[in-house]
Amino acid sequence: MEAMIPVAAKKDFIRWFLKRYRLKRRECVWILNYLLSHEKILRNVHFTEDAHFCPRAMVISTTDSNGVPFRFYKGSLMTTDAEKSFHDLRLHPDEKMFIQLNFLKSNNSPNYASVLEENPYFPMDQQVSERDRKVAQQLLDESVTSMTKDTLMRHVDEALDSNDEKRFLALSAMLNELKVFEER
Repeated sequence: MEAMIPVAAKKDFIRWFLKRYRLKRRECVWILNYLLSHEKILRNVHFTEDAHFCPRAMVISTTDSNGVPFRFYKGSLMTTDAEKSFHDLRLHPDEKMFIQLNFLKSNNSPNYASVLEENPYFPMDQQVSERDRKVAQQLLDESVTSMTKDTLMRHVDEALDSNDEKRFLALSAMLNELKVFEER
């Protein structure tokens, strides 16, 4: 973990989260409230994505999300028993705990982003490189341009067939702009 998120920021986030969202399992509310009152444990809590890759993790979901209600991972074991995870949290306060929260529009939440940390256990072979991202974006851009050009050509042909000069000129101008844009 490169950047340490201050305990105060984690507390503020948990309070914000609990005020705004209902959780699928009430035990999860207890766990998050327990974290609020135990700074030593909270120091070792890391909010992350894809927590199931982590050696010790919880996945908690709100009622408005499609995520599983609750999962606890420890090593190769997984359980849906929130009480077991609570006891593990209590008995091992010095071990890192990774928490993934599933809630509506979590990827657009500045509050969540403020405490979200990169998952150090996420497999490298599943990460998309910047080069791959650029190639995918270029392919997408080219596909959209090609589809737009095909649609405009079809509409130009229709305008010619119906002797609609005004529409033909407007569509031809759009097609010429697209060609200029492609050449850049």
